[in-house]
Amino acid sequence: MERNARGAGIKEVAALAGVSAATVSRALSGNGRVSEATRRKVQEAADELGFVISYNASSLASGRSRNIGIVIPTVGRWYFSQVLEGAASALIEAGYDLTLYNTSDGPGHRESVLKEMLRRKRLDAVITVALRLTDEELGQLREVGKPIVAIGGPLPETPTIRVDEFSISALATRHLISLGHTRIAHIGGGEELERDFGLGSTRQDGYLQAMSEAGLAVDPRWLSSSEFSVAGGFAAAKRLLADPASRITGIFCAADEIAVGSILAARELGLRVPEDVSVIGIDGHELSAVFGLTTISQDPAGQGAAAVGAVLSLLQNHPVPEDLLHGFYPTEFVVRSSTAVPSTLRA
Repeated sequence: MERNARGAGIKEVAALAGVSAATVSRALSGNGRVSEATRRKVQEAADELGFVISYNASSLASGRSRNIGIVIPTVGRWYFSQVLEGAASALIEAGYDLTLYNTSDGPGHRESVLKEMLRRKRLDAVITVALRLTDEELGQLREVGKPIVAIGGPLPETPTIRVDEFSISALATRHLISLGHTRIAHIGGGEELERDFGLGSTRQDGYLQAMSEAGLAVDPRWLSSSEFSVAGGFAAAKRLLADPASRITGIFCAADEIAVGSILAARELGLRVPEDVSVIGIDGHELSAVFGLTTISQDPAGQGAAAVGAVLSLLQNHPVPEDLLHGFYPTEFVVRSSTAVPSTLRA
């Protein structure tokens, strides 16, 4: 029987709250339906008595481990670290543990995670982040026999948290066009973004579509790629801006870190942002506010929390919201000082 150091057990909490012991167990473990008012009443009684439920005992009774596995390519990049932070906060609030699986730790590690580690560990559900899985890998993941939610998908027939990469890229480009820019370059994310469901090419496609709709030709020299970092953006933008033949006045960057590097490159070359060149990114990175960067925020921490919310719904046998199968996570267009009308058009 569960008791704390003061001798209070689940029966004492039930008596103080005026509910059954079973209701106390459901309210504190999160397993089963309990009204919010009852949950608060039980929690207040537990707090007063200093009682904390043993999740080991609860797991034995329910068959659940209260542990969610998160499979992620790396935690060394801002987007992934933010997704993980949002998911971890939501899991802690819900009383769940987190087991992290990093698929980029070395050759064969990804296969080991999908074929062995997820099956060995007692998990209630799995969240995948930016993993483009083959049919075989998806089958291995589903053999774990637990609910799956994806971030950055889509995975077939899997609830997915994702933004509309094509549309937000077209929107970023149209913003520059609406200001009067016609010579607009694009710095994509290269192979690193391409691994994630062709993310790099999808954002470039949005740019090309917006340029085509506006009747603007794209010089091949305006298309560049970069490592997903400030340093990578700096190098790529410096090459573009130093080329006298390009004469670009606007740059759409596939990520805020690339955009920040582009702003720094412009400054080093003696160009003013936005008077001489306008720069826009995608992400909502904290550096975007520091550098006055116009961006489209995709709130990765919110995506992580939303994935946890979807997992908890599945564990409670609630229906999956339709937008998680066919919709997109909302984004926010944030206009700052890095974009403006080209100086050649000003009176």
